[in-house]
Amino acid sequence: MEKDILKNKNGVALVIALIMLLILTFIGISAISTTTFETNITGNERVGTAAFYASEAVFQIGLRQLDALDSATKVKPIPRTPIGEDSYGWSGSPKDKDSPKNLISFGMYPKSGYDSSWAFNRYQINVTGESFGAMKEVEAQVSYGPFPSGTQY
Repeated sequence: MEKDILKNKNGVALVIALIMLLILTFIGISAISTTTFETNITGNERVGTAAFYASEAVFQIGLRQLDALDSATKVKPIPRTPIGEDSYGWSGSPKDKDSPKNLISFGMYPKSGYDSSWAFNRYQINVTGESFGAMKEVEAQVSYGPFPSGTQY
């Protein structure tokens, strides 16, 4: 009688169908969790890119300030400036949000290829951009000139 139970194949299709359904359910859950994770990554990247572009915009404002300078004018801080929808930027680091810092001047220096009657100013521009809570900081040193220097004899 035990041999008859082993030879009976009734219900095998149901067991195989349930196992296949279980495997497909696990594949579906895995696909959904992967899609959710990838969506979060994409959203974070978009917000970070928007913050970077906001800091780049404020950096360009700083460069335009240098265009208006002569060798004696001091560079002013760039206050918290709206850049597009929910994006802001200012000069300084992320902690300088409420009190932006001046662009840093390293003074005049000679440059090869120019005689001693010409010099260049070197500046450091630190700016921070913020978008939807994400912050990106950009720092660059800029050589600007030539400016007349010395006695001009």
